[in-house]
Amino acid sequence: MKNNYFSLPRPSLRFIPIWRRNFLVWKKMAGSSILGHLADPVIYMLGLGYGLGGMLPEVGGMSYIAFLAAGTVCYSAMNSASFEALYSGFARMHEQRTWEAILNTPITLDDIVFSEIVWAASKSLLAGMAVLAVIWVLGLSHSPLTLWLIPLALLVGLCFASLGLIVTAVAPGYDFFMYYFTLVITPMVLLCGVFFPVEQLPPLLQNISAILPLTHAIDIARPLLNNVIPAQFVWHVAVLLGYALLGFYVSLVLFRKRLSQ
Repeated sequence: MKNNYFSLPRPSLRFIPIWRRNFLVWKKMAGSSILGHLADPVIYMLGLGYGLGGMLPEVGGMSYIAFLAAGTVCYSAMNSASFEALYSGFARMHEQRTWEAILNTPITLDDIVFSEIVWAASKSLLAGMAVLAVIWVLGLSHSPLTLWLIPLALLVGLCFASLGLIVTAVAPGYDFFMYYFTLVITPMVLLCGVFFPVEQLPPLLQNISAILPLTHAIDIARPLLNNVIPAQFVWHVAVLLGYALLGFYVSLVLFRKRLSQ
């Protein structure tokens, strides 16, 4: 395998049985999983939305809780994909040795890594839909354009699952993931406009924010919630897809090296 570390990915439809295996395992605890993914973002959205929202004027032409809700959809999808790709992915790869068992079949590592990305994105889709349901129930938006938040949640999941697997590929243990959340995820949440407009940041931080994937996701979500077609939405989608494809390739290269040792 040493000569094939950097070969291009060649996933196939054989990833589907792996996805189904992960789904069947998850289905046994689906209720608590959905509640966990829903509770955290909704508590933030309601607590900050109604708490700070009562003291703030409209932000970006919408109430603060609606402003926050758009960011929460993307934040929830990002968190769901990241946790799945990091903790659950590491458990299947290293602790449970599920990957090792699968590799004794005709399925390749390319299929396994791709299935992990798609599975994590599937959980992001559920998380995004759960937050969107809360948005509809609270009447924060009645725009039919909000339906586009559903495929957006899937795209955000593909992006951050791919990036998370890069960290999983080099992690010696679970504690290593705290560096990723502390040094990458948390700063991204603060810089990308989840809680306040990016325009409030100093110019240097605005420039950094512009290259981060979460910013591009929120730049799609917020106009949709406000019944507006996002400006440059093709560019934002292309950036998210670019991160997803690059993350897939880099993580696959790193897994090839790790599992060949």
